[in-house]
Amino acid sequence: MSNQNQTPKNGNTLGVVAPQQLSVIAQAVAGLDASQLTWVSGYLAGLAQAGGSVSAQPANQVAAAGEQKTFTILYGSQTGNAKGVAAQLHSAAEAKGITCKLVSMADYKARQIKNETHLAVVVSTHGEGEAPDDAMELHEFLASKKAPKLANTQYAVLGLGDTSYEFFCQTAKDFDQRLEKLGAKAALPRVDCDVDYETASATWIEELLSKIQDELKAESSAPVAAATSVSGADAVQTYTKKAPFAASLATVQKITGRDSVKDIQHIEISLEDSGIQYQAGDALGVWFKNDAAIVAEIIELTKTNGDDSVTVAGSELSLTEALTAKLELTLSYPGFVTAYQDIIKNDALQDIISDKAKLRTYLDDRQIIDVVREYPGQLTAEQLASALRPLTPRLYSIASSQAEVEDEVHLTIAHVDYTAFDKRHQGGASGYLCSRLEEGDTVEVYIEPNQHFRLPENPETPIIMVGPGTGIAPFRSFIQDRDAQGASGENWLFFGNPSFTQDFLYQTEWQGYKKSGLLTRLTLAFSRDQEQKIYVQHRLAEHGEEVYKWLEKGAHFYVCGDANHMAKDVEQALIDLVAKYGNKSDEEAKQYVVALRKAKRYQKDVY
Repeated sequence: MSNQNQTPKNGNTLGVVAPQQLSVIAQAVAGLDASQLTWVSGYLAGLAQAGGSVSAQPANQVAAAGEQKTFTILYGSQTGNAKGVAAQLHSAAEAKGITCKLVSMADYKARQIKNETHLAVVVSTHGEGEAPDDAMELHEFLASKKAPKLANTQYAVLGLGDTSYEFFCQTAKDFDQRLEKLGAKAALPRVDCDVDYETASATWIEELLSKIQDELKAESSAPVAAATSVSGADAVQTYTKKAPFAASLATVQKITGRDSVKDIQHIEISLEDSGIQYQAGDALGVWFKNDAAIVAEIIELTKTNGDDSVTVAGSELSLTEALTAKLELTLSYPGFVTAYQDIIKNDALQDIISDKAKLRTYLDDRQIIDVVREYPGQLTAEQLASALRPLTPRLYSIASSQAEVEDEVHLTIAHVDYTAFDKRHQGGASGYLCSRLEEGDTVEVYIEPNQHFRLPENPETPIIMVGPGTGIAPFRSFIQDRDAQGASGENWLFFGNPSFTQDFLYQTEWQGYKKSGLLTRLTLAFSRDQEQKIYVQHRLAEHGEEVYKWLEKGAHFYVCGDANHMAKDVEQALIDLVAKYGNKSDEEAKQYVVALRKAKRYQKDVY
């Protein structure tokens, strides 16, 4: 007969462990992280099965156990690229028999870093040299007085960025400098990758593992459980960036008025027969082709032959094919101008290149074609291809819920279309989708999951959405999703654009949701409808008291749109209203907003 429920003679109500023993256990496990606790539980379970007991170990053996080597891979990712590289490193390490952890910086306890012996950091940069949202806390911690000395840590940093921006890979540079300052030793020099990062990142992974694998392999035989901590489980996708789905363009519809200063298009793409699944908050990756007229003009201006063979990313194809579908011809960047000048040797262009500030100003309103038009020269096909960087897909926030539209995906795209230097200019992907493709044409797409921009798990949780301009896109998916799921949580939308009559995107839909009660509050900011410009951050300030009340009752706060100006202004407005209506100092208000971010109640999808 079982005696599990009987009270022992010593009066211990726990049934097995005496109070003093429990106290010792609590002290022993204090401060252990999740992976260490997992190992301890497995160790004790093994002893129980073997009927064994634990004897006291000499102090030097205990110390040795505390010096267990670790290999932790941390990633900070805004669009998913850094996460992808980190996952590749994790897989490659495991394939070599190395036990390691893969952790989003958003889920990493910053103080744990003092226990790391081997650390890999993969991080992107966005905005004006800013850390991605999930890296912000660790980024700030390492710069603070609380950061520990890291004399026993080896590290390696890989940065992902875009040389067309001034603060190229700044966050990676920050991590590298701060880790070094804290006494950590670099296993490899930092690597800064441009948008065509695949080859450089693969080389970095190989070199890093070659450098540290002997040390870590020796440790991997020790009984330490591998732990992979990735925020949210991504759905397995059949189609990827490297293997996109050939979808059909179903609808292209302008949704701004004839007199609007903006050309914003609603795009519907059919995913029929693909099996592709996506969630509200995800992005759609779109591969595009360059304008045939621009391709022909560049070939003419550089005196090349479109039929000549070139090699791009290991594949051989004609120059025309490469310029059409494999090489970037829209976004200008310093690397192209430098490489181009090295070939054509133009004194005037050299004068521009010699001054970094002058070069960036020059490139601000120019595309690749503008540089070639202004400074034509004679090149070989291979020289031209080598000067250009590989074309990369554009990511667009999805503007639909699959629960509502099933085998479709919707986008809200600002068509970049303007005149400069007496020539028409269009965006690469926006011109392709909005102007050069016809309905029924094929477009290659894939889903880019965004685990850091998700609706609350509890459908009763209220949400506040701030999305001016095309930033409205993911909130259309949010509200469709909540409608389809019958979610009871309150919903508040802040939307802004230049004019009510010309630029109220999806006006009928939003007014319908407001009338039905699904959209609890709708607050609008049309900047040009009155003498003094009004933006969403001004509306937040006007409704600050009510916004604070919503936050106090658990609301999640979302922002989508321009990173450099709008998102910063909205965050400052949020801090100000928390200080005012929460009766807090500026520092306390900032910490309140930081706490929202840590709790994943303040999420941004900015670009």
